[in-house]
Amino acid sequence: MPITHGVLVRRYDPHPALGRHQVLDARSLAYRQRYRGEPLRPVRWQPAIPVLDQQNLLAQGIYTSALAPGAADTDSLSSCTGNAAATALSCALTPDALAEAGLSTDDAAGAERWAIVLYAEATAHDEFTPYVWPPADSGSSGLGVARALKARGLISSYTHALTADDVAAALQTGPLLVGLPWFNAWFTPPSSGHVDSVPYWSTSGLAGGHEVCALGLDEVAQDANGRVIPERTVLRMRSSWGPDWGLGGDFLLRLSTFAALRRQVDAIQLHA
Repeated sequence: MPITHGVLVRRYDPHPALGRHQVLDARSLAYRQRYRGEPLRPVRWQPAIPVLDQQNLLAQGIYTSALAPGAADTDSLSSCTGNAAATALSCALTPDALAEAGLSTDDAAGAERWAIVLYAEATAHDEFTPYVWPPADSGSSGLGVARALKARGLISSYTHALTADDVAAALQTGPLLVGLPWFNAWFTPPSSGHVDSVPYWSTSGLAGGHEVCALGLDEVAQDANGRVIPERTVLRMRSSWGPDWGLGGDFLLRLSTFAALRRQVDAIQLHA
């Protein structure tokens, strides 16, 4: 990770489908998950809520002016942090706790409204970024949305996974919020779902920053000494562009790609 002291903030240009900034705070990074060479297995966590969509809001019957005072109605919102956090939280909380929190498990539009309100709170908790929504739909960070959930009392704590191996190990116990740079070629994944198998994706141009929910490992490989083989280990991620995108809303990313991009990546695990 590119920080040992203080704070690093990497901002990305806003995009209608994106909206994540990277914020690394050394005080928070001290609380981390570590991979200690234990055996790993393929795993997939099942969200209790439907696949969310931060676009096509009006078609979903979502009016942002009714959700946040001072907000104007819009058809898309840079709320990927709220969407990813809602998805991860739905894996961590019991059905009764989700109902008490007001997070719908059977109504995609209702769950999206909940995520949008959380996004507004995340922008207020992002002390290192200068704008708050409403009125400025300028995005937020994984750290900001984790702080918003803790302030609500919906989680007790959160920890960071700082390396690709740490991410693979953390996924054994639950999903992760993952913020990463998003490339133009990745908007149209192949039928396999592997966005990093698109030719020349790395030179297709950086579209912005995106927050997703890592749901597990579709494949995992370790050598004789227990070290993870990143080229043969595959992450399953859920985006927030509806169930018709990718693999029912998901995409796949090799752990080797994650490792190559790690200076622009952060991964946070929520603890109920």
